[in-house]
Amino acid sequence: MKIKNIYPLLFLMSLAMTAQHAPADKQTKSILILNGTAHLGNGQVIENSAIGFKDGIITLVADASTIRLANNAYDETIDASGKQVYPGFIAPNSTLGLVEIDAVQSSDDESEIGSFNANVRSIIAYNAESKVIETVRPNGVLIAQITPRGGRISGTSSIVQLDSWGWQDALMKENDGIHLNFPSAFKRNGWWAEPAADSLNKDYSKQVNEISTFFSNAKSYLAGNQIKRNLIFESVKGLFDGSQTLFINADKELQIIESIKLALDNGIKKIVIVGGFEAYKAADLLKKNNIGVLLRRVHDMPENDDQDVNLPYKMAKILVDKGVIVGLENSGKMERMNTRNLPFLAGTCAAYGLDKEQALQLITSNTAKLLSIDTICGTLEEGKQATLFVSEGDALDMRTNKLTQAFIQGKLINLENHQSKLNTIYKKKYNQK
Repeated sequence: MKIKNIYPLLFLMSLAMTAQHAPADKQTKSILILNGTAHLGNGQVIENSAIGFKDGIITLVADASTIRLANNAYDETIDASGKQVYPGFIAPNSTLGLVEIDAVQSSDDESEIGSFNANVRSIIAYNAESKVIETVRPNGVLIAQITPRGGRISGTSSIVQLDSWGWQDALMKENDGIHLNFPSAFKRNGWWAEPAADSLNKDYSKQVNEISTFFSNAKSYLAGNQIKRNLIFESVKGLFDGSQTLFINADKELQIIESIKLALDNGIKKIVIVGGFEAYKAADLLKKNNIGVLLRRVHDMPENDDQDVNLPYKMAKILVDKGVIVGLENSGKMERMNTRNLPFLAGTCAAYGLDKEQALQLITSNTAKLLSIDTICGTLEEGKQATLFVSEGDALDMRTNKLTQAFIQGKLINLENHQSKLNTIYKKKYNQK
């Protein structure tokens, strides 16, 4: 077939090849961000702040009006007057970098065949050069938990920073947790356009027993001589010594209660519920056992006809008021590209009951605690990694969140992406500012 005009094709090819930026170089000069309103991520705000960092580590968090600094204390100073400073947002339970295009099978590496895949490590499939990744950073999402899907036990997640050459230098915490999809006592029938009544899951007891047997056998193996190696059982060792977290995907009240009981009975030390649509019904149990919730995407509809239409928006407020540690996750349809909307999920939670600083904690310090990385990130504090950004406005408001600078481990990253380049090209074409 003869192509009459090849120039549009060449233009698109050249755009695709130039869209990806090389990762930023390590920080070599100390930097001071001065006079901005700093939202520390722990509920505190400094109206006129001084945030300094060197060698990728925050060295100063103070009120600029009460401190004195030598003129040469920092190599560079950024005047953030009238702007807002935030810790980098954290996207948990994410498949960023595991799938590029859903319809292209060769670019989809989010799940493995089989049911009990604890030995599957999502991090080795992580594509740091994914074009989707560079589209989430302009909204302040700078850290993600890369998580496998599928099966009863999906595998092991790892936590990365979103500016790297490959998965090795992206790593912040390797093999942080095991992900379990707990069965439901009921099966959903029909589809969204023609819903039908739920039916009883006749295999529920069998499925729960299979999970319990798996953990029991794993404990026995780990306590034995291990003459014949079992990589799957070895992969869950951290659940019993407390070095890993069991992330349980469960929405219904019965699921949540029974999954927690099963985990505790098997000696699993650290548990987080993922999804948790009915977690508010089990809030006392969650608080008693210090179990947090990574709340499912709040831009959603209620599950039942008799529920308040605003219940998903209010869920974070209800759980926080009951003393449960809450973070936000964004799994679901088009989840990778929708990762950019994570701060606006928190903004919705603020619109429905939480104050702005509490809502900010849902995607910063709370999530860092649930992922056990709160000693290195999640708040603006001295000694933590300098992963932060400066915005012209409220970072939880899509109308005003416009980043001017973003830093990952002290590196000044490039906020351009192929979408912003297209925006520039067509603005120029139509003489728009």
